[in-house]
Amino acid sequence: QVQLVESGGGLVQPGGSLRLSCAASGSIFGINSMGWYRQAPGTQRELVATITSGGVTNYADSVKGRFTISRDNARNTGYLQMNSLNPDDTAVYYCKLTTARLRVYWGQGTQVTVSS
Repeated sequence: QVQLVESGGGLVQPGGSLRLSCAASGSIFGINSMGWYRQAPGTQRELVATITSGGVTNYADSVKGRFTISRDNARNTGYLQMNSLNPDDTAVYYCKLTTARLRVYWGQGTQVTVSS
């Protein structure tokens, strides 16, 4: 079983920054990719950013240039650095892990609220 623990969410003013973390533990047997998704009230969950085992990244157009995804392979931890936050970024952010065996796991979600 694999567990994902997210942290780093909270309340921030427009223009501020937050850094989300996603720590994976358990029977992982290697990571294929990690990603961050978000879901605002009344909307579908949407992709924010992904990073492959080789370090190839992909971003939603709405966050390009503001968000940076990274990972620490030794710690099985992924990060999402979010800068220049605006109210449209308000959502619950979820971490997604795809193992080398192509099993998919989701974190419990962490709330990010951007408001003055």
